[in-house]
Amino acid sequence: MFSRLVAPTEDDDTEADDASLIQRSIVDPREFGALYARHAAAIHRYVVRRLGDAVADDVVAETFLIAFRGRARYDSARRTASPWLYGIASNVIAKHHRAETRMYRAYLRAGAEAGAEPTLDRVENRVMAAGWQRELAGALVQLSAKDRDVLLLIAWADLSYEEISQALGIPVGTVRSRLNRARRKVRSALGDINPMAADEEPRNE
Repeated sequence: MFSRLVAPTEDDDTEADDASLIQRSIVDPREFGALYARHAAAIHRYVVRRLGDAVADDVVAETFLIAFRGRARYDSARRTASPWLYGIASNVIAKHHRAETRMYRAYLRAGAEAGAEPTLDRVENRVMAAGWQRELAGALVQLSAKDRDVLLLIAWADLSYEEISQALGIPVGTVRSRLNRARRKVRSALGDINPMAADEEPRNE
């Protein structure tokens, strides 16, 4: 497990920002363990929502291993590493495209049955209440991988447009266009009703 390789020291500075931890980890790799402890749970939840439990641990471990190996190239002007980590996770998730597609197709088959996956969190409460869960799963299957990344980084990772731009290495304008396209397709699948209405504008614009 990656966390064992970079187990944080007992005297970790919990007040240090992510950029400082990454810089310090270049000299003392154990410092990277604090970054793992700070972000791994959130990255894991995101991966589970997209791929399920079976591969989540491996995807998270690979995400942080890639981050660890590339830490010397991290832009220290970015004080929080969350967008960077979600960007790496998105690239690793892309390798599991078939697994993600199977998740949504399984949800389509299962419908509202108990235990159906994936759970769709922030959107899910509205969708489940209106009986739209199968339609939403169908819409997610139909989205391109790039559009789905943007949509789910907003819905599940709660990133802003600027943070998604950093995460995926694309202009903010491209984030907006991909998001608008994804939302149109989701609305169409749900009979022109938008269950993400409260999330039209991400935070920190």
